[in-house]
Amino acid sequence: MVVEVEITGMGEIERKLRALANPRLAKNAARRSARKAMAIVRDAARMNAKGIDNRLTDEKIWKNIAIAAGKSRDANTIMMRVGVRGGASFSNPNPPSLSGGDTRHWRWIEFGSAHNPPVPFMRPALENNIQAVTDSFAQNFSAELDKELAKL
Repeated sequence: MVVEVEITGMGEIERKLRALANPRLAKNAARRSARKAMAIVRDAARMNAKGIDNRLTDEKIWKNIAIAAGKSRDANTIMMRVGVRGGASFSNPNPPSLSGGDTRHWRWIEFGSAHNPPVPFMRPALENNIQAVTDSFAQNFSAELDKELAKL
């Protein structure tokens, strides 16, 4: 798979970052912008999951799809993930209490199994929205930097 992303206006953002001169404020602005941008993927994944959820059961995968901040060894890296709350592990016999119910079976739908073909709903949510997420991040990050600069 080849992914092409185009970001314009980086010179203006670099100028704003230099003017801000506080890495913590810049990182907070980037985190807020990344969360807003990944909401596009979360919403697309929820729409995809609604189409495959079994209406006869109480478990609703789409209700458990959420955005979470990730961790990295690099202190300057911002990571946002979209995933299914509750994970996919069956090692814990007591599933977590979530609004969508016990949806740990989501991985067998997404990736398939020996008996069922895959029906991806998470991967297309990102693949079909990469440019929209990138554009949203760039616009939100510039606006967040403007807000931080206005406070100075």
